[in-house]
Amino acid sequence: MNLFEKIFNHQIISRLEDSGTFMVTSHERAWLKTMLEHPAAAEAFTPDTLNKLHTILGPDPLMDISSHLIEKARSMEKQVYHPLLRTLRRHILNKTGVRLTYVIKSGRVNSDQSGVPYKLEYSMVKREWYLLWYHLRHRAVMTTRLKNIHSVTAEPIEPSMADSIFRKIGRMLDSRKSEAVIEIVRDYNEELSRILYAFSSFEKDVEYDSEKDTYKVRVYLLGDDFEYLLSKIRFLGKRVRVVEGDYLKRRMLEASTKALERYGVISEGEELSS
Repeated sequence: MNLFEKIFNHQIISRLEDSGTFMVTSHERAWLKTMLEHPAAAEAFTPDTLNKLHTILGPDPLMDISSHLIEKARSMEKQVYHPLLRTLRRHILNKTGVRLTYVIKSGRVNSDQSGVPYKLEYSMVKREWYLLWYHLRHRAVMTTRLKNIHSVTAEPIEPSMADSIFRKIGRMLDSRKSEAVIEIVRDYNEELSRILYAFSSFEKDVEYDSEKDTYKVRVYLLGDDFEYLLSKIRFLGKRVRVVEGDYLKRRMLEASTKALERYGVISEGEELSS
């Protein structure tokens, strides 16, 4: 694809996004129709939305995975969708207060704790949903697993107070954020979609250098996201390299050194230069 085609495609996609139109391929439609057969779909969507999706996707075939995927063994499946997601999402959008009843690690139940829900997060590692919320009594930001929350009820709160809490949490999270820049090796530009999919769970910006014909992915992450990002970088192997982020570079260097020692390429204790 030449530069003019890229510019033209970008203009089309930008206009479609501005109009609220979402483009999907026939393959993606087949995938979506197949996923709607999962039992969790009935809880993830309202009946009207689910019926509308089934109607729209009616002419499309289901994705045939029988000849491509063979399931030999698996761990116990955890529910990807949680019944409280829709309720909490609505409270977050409306910036309303809530009363939470939840259980903590010791097994003790904290009842009717007043707070303000801020954000829902899904851990790709633990495969669990978490609620980030502000505890009004303790004046602290809390993180609670959704599976530990027994009940959620709405509670009125002054809009100005809710806005202040949202700004406070936003500033706190921004102060904890780190950045890393990952460059896609030019020989693998054709695999751009696959590579970007590996980073789909991260907040990121993608930059394209037309002179060098290279893509760079700037990833924004919190401290506890580094291990998951490292696993993705290792998975992609020689397709990517870390160009900014001292911690990531050091960890990748350590892993490479240990691998070379294990196979006798370098002697034990010998260090690679970065």
